[in-house]
Amino acid sequence: MTLKTRLTAVGGGLVLALTLAACGDAEDTPPPQPGETMTTESTTTPAAQAEGAHNDADTQFAQMMIVHHEGAIEMADAAVEMAETDEVRALAERISAAQGPEIEQMTSWLEGWGEETAPMDHGGMDHGGMDMDGMSQEEAMEHLGAQSGSDFDRTFLELMIAHHRGAVEMAQSELDAGENAEALELAEKIIADQEAEIAEMEGLLEGQ
Repeated sequence: MTLKTRLTAVGGGLVLALTLAACGDAEDTPPPQPGETMTTESTTTPAAQAEGAHNDADTQFAQMMIVHHEGAIEMADAAVEMAETDEVRALAERISAAQGPEIEQMTSWLEGWGEETAPMDHGGMDHGGMDMDGMSQEEAMEHLGAQSGSDFDRTFLELMIAHHRGAVEMAQSELDAGENAEALELAEKIIADQEAEIAEMEGLLEGQ
């Protein structure tokens, strides 16, 4: 065998060895098993980023609706104790039961957004939806507490109708200017629920 032939044979053997080694490395890596996925660098999609997006209108809606709901629950709890009729008492129980979880929901949003859970300057801002026929929450509770019997039921219904209309006004403002999808969905629910309860309370007033 000549020197040239020997070198050609050695070179060919090296190429074959390298090829076999490369195949062996590929075979040593097991394919993904059922239920497993290959690990890749995680990225945040625009949709996921937008899910938690919010603006000032969303923040104010959640902060002020928490205060508003707390006022409704205070009035409803008083009606549970003092209402004369079963219909008014049952309505008050439903209002309290529905608005408590919504307070928890909005509180969790504000905490997740890094916002205060209460408005920073409640007294200095114009929140038309917070008043009931010109009365503040404290004034309304004082007026309600001075009533009894059928007068209590009538006063409660009148005040809660005004209170619900304020909530509808605040929720509509959120629909007009809000950004967060969950907050907009809740605003729509509040409008639907409270308009239905307004109609129910107006019917109870007519029956008195």
